[in-house]
Amino acid sequence: MKNTNQLYKALQQRILVLDGAMGTMLQRYQFDEEDYRGQRFKDWNSLVKGNNDLLSITQPKAIEEVHNKYLEAGADIIETNTFSATTIAMADYQMEDLVDELNFESAKIARKVCDEFTAKNPDKPRFVAGSIGPTNKTASLSPDVNDPGYRAISFNELKTAYKQQCEALLAGGCDILLVETIFDTLNAKAALFAIDEIQDARKVHIPIMVSGTITDASGRTLSGQTAEAFLISVSHLNLLSVGFNCALGAKQLTPYLETLSANSDFHISAYPNAGLPNAFGQYDESPAQMARQIQEYCEKGLINIVGGCCGTTPDHIQAIASLVKNYEPRKVNVKI
Repeated sequence: MKNTNQLYKALQQRILVLDGAMGTMLQRYQFDEEDYRGQRFKDWNSLVKGNNDLLSITQPKAIEEVHNKYLEAGADIIETNTFSATTIAMADYQMEDLVDELNFESAKIARKVCDEFTAKNPDKPRFVAGSIGPTNKTASLSPDVNDPGYRAISFNELKTAYKQQCEALLAGGCDILLVETIFDTLNAKAALFAIDEIQDARKVHIPIMVSGTITDASGRTLSGQTAEAFLISVSHLNLLSVGFNCALGAKQLTPYLETLSANSDFHISAYPNAGLPNAFGQYDESPAQMARQIQEYCEKGLINIVGGCCGTTPDHIQAIASLVKNYEPRKVNVKI
């Protein structure tokens, strides 16, 4: 991993900024079914609108534009457009056979724009994080209320799917693998197991970010873990960072970040939503409001990596980037 030393060095020097929401930005393009299909998939036998990962193949310029906007706003780390790019999630569109290509092409686009920005300003290197979403199935919970013991997916099936995704993301040029929006830690452990197998086989250290999601005011993940239990569950690997994203706004996330920060030797990441969704599912928190709340993270010395999830835009990331440059990162004993 050629950029690993640069990444750890940058984390010692400053709070790194992650990008904002890909989905929020893609909604602005108002792509229809035809746009999603492109010429290549014009005769596909199922609807594909909503499959944002497919746009890395059919609308690559749009994906590149979104990455560019976030980098211009001050992001240090760009996520690949691969949140659902596993065979498990792609089964919804009968596109399991495209998984290698989706991940490789998405990573390649992000790598290209990051390298262009790094070339312009070598003192501020930009990094690519391969986005690994939770899939649409859970290993810990039954989807059938009448059969609590039933599972729609096994640990090994998840591991196999995640390993395929990770191999393709690394081939496309990712610096980091980001296991994110974790609502079921058993799913995440399957992803981490897959990554560890790759590390062993290649005899390399892969920087791994792990980001869970607290689903409501109970302070637990969907599978029932508290922040501290979640941290313990994923601390068996030498992670780059652990943190939370999605579900809650910046203000609501603060106590859970305090728990992680007080109990972890890893870097801490946070990329909350732009507030809580309103009655129409929209996010109302302005860039200035969000930055004011994230200021509390900085003043308390809680974070090393910060960005935005649902509802955030380049304006939000610019406000966050302007804020965090005035603060020192949380102190961490680095182990590479």
